[in-house]
Amino acid sequence: MHDTVRGVTAQQIKGPDRLERVLGLLSLVMLAVILVAVMRGMAQWAQIPGIVWLHLATMLTALALTPMLLWRRRGDGWHRVLGYVWSGAMMATAIDSLFIRGRNGEFSVIHLLSAFVIVMVPVLVLSARSHRVARHRRTVRGLVIGALLVAGIFTFPFGRLLGRWLFGG
Repeated sequence: MHDTVRGVTAQQIKGPDRLERVLGLLSLVMLAVILVAVMRGMAQWAQIPGIVWLHLATMLTALALTPMLLWRRRGDGWHRVLGYVWSGAMMATAIDSLFIRGRNGEFSVIHLLSAFVIVMVPVLVLSARSHRVARHRRTVRGLVIGALLVAGIFTFPFGRLLGRWLFGG
């Protein structure tokens, strides 16, 4: 039996568990590291294509919203609004990444993750709208871990822009 408050179950209201606290914290750390990298690369800003700036903006939006969504009350109007903004930022990040390619115009392995996000964001939204809380929660966790944190880590090595800016290479 589920107790509800204005259609919201006790599970939705329940606060974050340990994993969600860690994911929120890691999102903030990733956000801070990327902002430091961007500031260190200020001398090269004019050389960066607009699509890369769009990609950074949408990804930073998702990273900034992640702790808010994971740590605050769920199922209320604010969670819904922030969730739609987060979902839109994730979808925009995945789509705009398809226009960012390697030096020879090729796709990289990370573009497979973009396809995954393009498929999973609608799953995320539909599971929330149909009140499938467990599926919604698993999908959020998977997207945060894979599409924000793991993908974020891979923006630093291999001579990529943020890595060059952060480490001065």
